[in-house]
Amino acid sequence: MQEHLKLTEEKKNEWARKVDSYVRSIPDFPEKGIIFRDITTVTQNPEGLQTAIDALEAHVEWLKDEIDVVVGLESRGFIFGMPVARDLHKGFVPIRKKGKLPCETVSQTYDLEYGSAEIEIHTDSIRPGQKVLLVDDLIATGGTIEAGIRLIEKLGGEVVGCLFLIELAGLQGREKLSDYPVESVVIYEGK
Repeated sequence: MQEHLKLTEEKKNEWARKVDSYVRSIPDFPEKGIIFRDITTVTQNPEGLQTAIDALEAHVEWLKDEIDVVVGLESRGFIFGMPVARDLHKGFVPIRKKGKLPCETVSQTYDLEYGSAEIEIHTDSIRPGQKVLLVDDLIATGGTIEAGIRLIEKLGGEVVGCLFLIELAGLQGREKLSDYPVESVVIYEGK
C-alpha cells in the first residue's frame, strides 16, 4: 500500500466539513433520540454531489493502483460507487437485494435490527484474485457491508478497502471491518 499518499487528518477534516455542510440532519427520525443523516440534500445539489464524489476519491487515492473493480451495495452504494469507478477507470459491479439479478448468483444473509435480509451478486462478476473496493453511502452497524465482503470472498475476490460517505461511529460498524482498510468522509459520533 502507498500509505504516504493517505490524506492527512487536516485534509480529512476539511473534506468532512465540506460534505457535512450539505447533509441534512433530521432529529427524532425514525424514532425519538435518533438523528437521521439525509444524503438527498447532498445529491440534489450539483456542488454537493461533486464535493461528495471528490471527497470519496481523495480518501482512496492512496489505494487506486490496487483496485481492479468497484462494488456498490444497493442502492445508495450505486449512487457513489459508479462515479468513483468511472473516475478511477475501473469497472463497477452491483450487489443487489435478493431476486433482482437475472443470472446465476451467490447470496449472503445478514441480520437486521428486526429480522434478516439477503443480498446477491452475479457469480461471474468477480474473478478470483480481483482486488475490490466496496462502496456504500453509510456504515452504521456494519452488517450490510460485512455481508458484501463475504460475497466478494465467496467468489475469490480480495477486498482491499471499504469506502463510505458517512459513518455513524456510535453504532461501531467499523469494528466488524477490522481486517480491512476503512475510509469514511464524514464521521458522526452518535447513532
